[in-house]
Amino acid sequence: MRQHTIQTDTLNQQVLEAGSGPLVVFCHGFPELGFSWRHQVQALADAGYRAVAPDMRGYGGTERPDGVDAYSILNLIGDMVDLVRALGEEQAVIVGHDWGAPVAWHAALLRPDIFRAVAGLSVPFQARNATRSPIATWKALTEARNLGDFYIVRFQEPGVEAEFEADVEQALRRGFWAYDGATPDALRSTGFHPKGESFLSSISEPTGLPPWMSEADLSAYVAAFRASGFTGPLNWYRNVDRNWSLMAFAQNKTIDVPALYVVGDKDPVRNYTAAAAADLKRWVPRLVDNVLVEGAGHWIQQERPDEINRLLLGFLRGL
Repeated sequence: MRQHTIQTDTLNQQVLEAGSGPLVVFCHGFPELGFSWRHQVQALADAGYRAVAPDMRGYGGTERPDGVDAYSILNLIGDMVDLVRALGEEQAVIVGHDWGAPVAWHAALLRPDIFRAVAGLSVPFQARNATRSPIATWKALTEARNLGDFYIVRFQEPGVEAEFEADVEQALRRGFWAYDGATPDALRSTGFHPKGESFLSSISEPTGLPPWMSEADLSAYVAAFRASGFTGPLNWYRNVDRNWSLMAFAQNKTIDVPALYVVGDKDPVRNYTAAAAADLKRWVPRLVDNVLVEGAGHWIQQERPDEINRLLLGFLRGL
């Protein structure tokens, strides 16, 4: 594997790359990096694929445009289109995890000519609700069920990044701990927290790193986020209602390329996406498999690299 920077149409993107053959592009989520796909990049390269995992817009070594509006879903899809072109390719399979999953799903939805297949980890494709925006939906849900605050709603507030940036290492330790499959069930985050508390303050004190994460791994994340800050990554969340408006033109459109979905049964994201996962075949008619990995949490490609590699390679060979 080698890490290098590629100039695309709109910004410089730092990528982790290995191998030659059919192109597979990996989109990471929050708070992660292209480094989060290190196990998959090497495994796919060994199997005869060209695997490329960029630091996404606002993260790591990739440029961080100013302004919330620069982080819409259309910007993020455009980055992946530009990356494929800059790599000298015409098509790719796109794989996304966490926030990278909506990017991958919507890239396949809008540009099936470029993205010939898609795999989503942890976050299923969620069909657009034509009657109510996401923030209004989540506020109504938390109020109706007395769930307190939902972290994505709290991330809309200006200045939230200050808490993450005050102690980057502690913030990342808490975040990885709170969503990991090995964390005791009672201590794992649900995504909801008491009103008046912040996301980080609502998380219990970590007793150690997740089993899959070394101190060197954590140090790689800490160094990247100390350099980049959290404003760009949090701006992804601040576009959820804008994305809802921008995607009105694709209302009821289906994803018509081959697809794979994988989620851990201990992933907190299932608390608010289970219905979408169950209904996935309706919106992704060429869904090959919908896999629930027992005991895995949110960081599934790092928690269970061998299983995810097996599933991805099986999916790719089936194409």
